[in-house]
Amino acid sequence: MVDVKHLTMEELQASLDEIRQSPKDKGVLELIVRRPQNGEREVLEEGELDLLEGLVGDNWRTRGSSRTSDGSSHPDMQLNIMNSRVIALVAQDKNRWQLAGDQLFIDMDLSAENLPPGIQLAVGSAVIEVTNQPHNGCKKFVARFGLDAMKFVNSPVGKQLRLRGINAKVVQPGVIRVGDLVCCL
Repeated sequence: MVDVKHLTMEELQASLDEIRQSPKDKGVLELIVRRPQNGEREVLEEGELDLLEGLVGDNWRTRGSSRTSDGSSHPDMQLNIMNSRVIALVAQDKNRWQLAGDQLFIDMDLSAENLPPGIQLAVGSAVIEVTNQPHNGCKKFVARFGLDAMKFVNSPVGKQLRLRGINAKVVQPGVIRVGDLVCCL
């Protein structure tokens, strides 16, 4: 991995116009990352989405969640999705995208206005549904991309545009591949 200097708030904000130009109806799946164990990442060209497992081989189901009363995996947080323009900005090198911890990186407008909870997206032969669970920057995000990056994605504009990303669940299993179109249904 390339060692990079974290961007300042001014450098991050200078790219907002480009981020706002993300496609609204038809995006492209640019990266798939599976997390087999905590701290491990596998970049995939192809993945399988499953109703029970989410991204097959990912640790979502076994890792659990602090947002459930019993600590089990949260059904509305199977998939973490981030806008590829945002991660390209904060990571500065595609080899570092996987550090964000998200499984899918899509060149698409992820804002609540464009993709409200409940909207479904076709990806490859699968269909996923955007959920209402927030996806925020955390300590790991700060360590990997800098404090200004976290403040940027969690700012009022960042929350409006969902710069840190969205959560989704699988509603129709199928195969997804890097380069697949992502379309609103």
